[in-house]
Amino acid sequence: MFALLMGLKSVSCNEVLALLAPGQVTVIDVNDRSRWLAARVPGALNLDPTAFKASDLPADQHTALVFYCSGYLCRKAPNAARRARALGYENVSVMSAGITGWVGAALPVERGS
Repeated sequence: MFALLMGLKSVSCNEVLALLAPGQVTVIDVNDRSRWLAARVPGALNLDPTAFKASDLPADQHTALVFYCSGYLCRKAPNAARRARALGYENVSVMSAGITGWVGAALPVERGS
């Protein structure tokens, strides 16, 4: 179920997992590269939350984007999601549990480059 996170949709780890299988979402990890290499949502892109451009995102601005960072207290994902909205993306949400919640829920992860 979607919740509202300061004007942004918030999705749970399980909701993201359900969207991954049919390829209905682009997941974006805004943690630093070393954390991304250690564990990430399968298929997640790693982008700098303050420096990505529209060309770093899918060309279709209607594509569902889910941003995440380390966890509930981290503000990087919400800030990056707002940045994507400012670039014209409409279907933007945040997995507020972050990679900490994902790993804690024992969901599948990718590691390495």
